[in-house]
Amino acid sequence: MSPKRGIIVTLRSFPRAFWVLFLGTFLNKFGTFVIPFLALYLTRRGFTATDAGLALGAYGLGQILACFFGGWMADTFGRRNTIVLSMFSGGAFMLLLSQSSSFAGIVLMTFFTAFTSELYRPASSALLADLIPEEDRVIGYAAYRLAFNAGWAFGPATAGFLSQTSFKWLFVGDAATSWIFGCVALFALPQAARRKQTDGEWSEAWNLIKYNKPFLQLLLASAIIAFAFFQMSTTFGLQVKARGFSDATYGQLISYNGVLVVCFEMMLTQFLAAYNPRRIMAIGYLMVGLGFCLNIWAESVGAFVVAMTIFTIGEMMSMPLGAAWVSKQAPPHLRGRLLGTFSLTWSAMLVFSPGVGMKLFSIHPAVLWGACGVCGVLAAIVISMPTRLRNGPELE
Repeated sequence: MSPKRGIIVTLRSFPRAFWVLFLGTFLNKFGTFVIPFLALYLTRRGFTATDAGLALGAYGLGQILACFFGGWMADTFGRRNTIVLSMFSGGAFMLLLSQSSSFAGIVLMTFFTAFTSELYRPASSALLADLIPEEDRVIGYAAYRLAFNAGWAFGPATAGFLSQTSFKWLFVGDAATSWIFGCVALFALPQAARRKQTDGEWSEAWNLIKYNKPFLQLLLASAIIAFAFFQMSTTFGLQVKARGFSDATYGQLISYNGVLVVCFEMMLTQFLAAYNPRRIMAIGYLMVGLGFCLNIWAESVGAFVVAMTIFTIGEMMSMPLGAAWVSKQAPPHLRGRLLGTFSLTWSAMLVFSPGVGMKLFSIHPAVLWGACGVCGVLAAIVISMPTRLRNGPELE
């Protein structure tokens, strides 16, 4: 963001299409009812915590393929077309998941739900980068996360109350909000002309990734901290329940995370813009690890709120900076692939994090939350190590 302009002036300069994407993202994230409650849903149906971890791992595997194909589709068939396909097909598979009764069927439908519903992520990130000039992208991604977290602030709390009546309503609401976003995207987002892919584009993208050492460094740090992040929507719910609190309390704690991001992330992003981004991300990763580690001693709602506050501050310090930096590393025709690779790192960890987290939790909750603290330290070390681009500047 230009230092001469404030947040409000910068936001007013964004085109109409950005705000359409903002609205659609809010609607979609508000309706993300099922995944944060999937572990509780499965254990309530009689499946084990290990089974729940495997199902969530299937979701992560679907996300991996979605990042790969979603980035390619965004570059080849257009950002809007990819978003529309993702929303309509994802909603359909969500309803099929609700009708699955066997464990094998649940795992299979969870995989396809993830693959279809997550195709939109690289396309949305690439479209945002297309719409916003480079100097304003940190604020642009912070605003995009505001929409994401505004939905996250109200969605899980709503889902927590709905789950007291019937988990089926979670699936219906999730599918409906996906279809609404699909309609918004179809009629209101711009559609660029389809491009003919050249034979050398995949090779060009691969060379851009493998010789960009700071980017690889960011991917490694992201993979480490992602293990801790994904415990919030998996094992954290089991921790809250183990302390004797209800599903609604868990949903409210998750929503509190979203409220903090909505209220403070953009202001914090503006304040930290003048500082070295790697140092800020390193501090953020440390705070994420500390926030989860404090769950070892949390026995009251107030203690969980303190831990969640520390975690969320770390999240706000680290997440917008990483996405904005990635967006400027590739030319527009490869932007979807590079952002897809960044998303793929997080998705790959979703394959392993729930299962490993459930296993550590079953040994003892303190083992899991201590491991999350270690992840914060390791991620901070990795992102802090000085690294230079080949024939290019150091990542600053």
